[in-house]
Amino acid sequence: MGVTKILVTGSAGLIGTQIVKDLLDNNMQVYSCYNNTKPELGIITHLDLLKKDDIINIMNKVNPDVVIHLGAMTDVELCEIDKELAKKINTNATEILALESEKHNAFFVYMSTDYVFDGKVGMKTEKDEPNPINFYGKSKLDGENVLKKITTPNIIVRTSTPFGIHSKKISFPFWIKKNLELKKEILVLTDQYTSPSYVPNISKMIIEIIERKITGIIHLAGSTKISRYDFAIHIAKITNMDKKFLKLAKMKQMSWKAERPIDSSLDVTKAKKILKHKPEEIEKSLKLLFNELKN
Repeated sequence: MGVTKILVTGSAGLIGTQIVKDLLDNNMQVYSCYNNTKPELGIITHLDLLKKDDIINIMNKVNPDVVIHLGAMTDVELCEIDKELAKKINTNATEILALESEKHNAFFVYMSTDYVFDGKVGMKTEKDEPNPINFYGKSKLDGENVLKKITTPNIIVRTSTPFGIHSKKISFPFWIKKNLELKKEILVLTDQYTSPSYVPNISKMIIEIIERKITGIIHLAGSTKISRYDFAIHIAKITNMDKKFLKLAKMKQMSWKAERPIDSSLDVTKAKKILKHKPEEIEKSLKLLFNELKN
């Protein structure tokens, strides 16, 4: 890789932790930015996305070649309850970071979401028109639109239901596994579809994008559209657990404040076509995940 200094926001999160590790393995100088939870690797850098001066000062101090903006308010319910805070973090901070990246001529990678779509029809391509139905999706789409203001190279990366190993965050496969081990009945949705994405796979694809300076919009997600229930069945099968504890549920049974898309699956044809590292099928990703856990 030709780049040296990379600034990563949200570096202690599920995707951030993996990307920082992989970038360090590629001999990059990585500034791991955080606000509350300290990351384990990289040059630990405190950054409060609610403070404009903080963002400007850190960008001036680091002068990065690449900014990977993963930091966000991702709790869909909380975004619906506190819209002002969601806007400040997901939209306003993205704008400040993007404009500062332009000043420093840094390649800007913005992590967005399948929730920018309404979910009426799935397998959305990069050319499909977003239409969010909750405030989380709206605030992330507004963050995407901010990038139209900058002239330096940038890319919008949309992903869906990321899962992987993390010291603090329990992603869906581990939540299922834990409950099945406890022989505890759990409700799993049969009518919500996504494209679950294995974090090490996303990380490899993002690093390739940085290396090749690919711009525009790209969907980086798993290549399998699947319901939550069928995803859980796959997990039960691969871990040799009894699936009888998985109880069928419908989205209308959920007492959510924020509406969820029924089918937010992403079409990953573009990524498959242009990247060396390809989006993975769910069976492969789950095998890799549980093998990684053993090791």
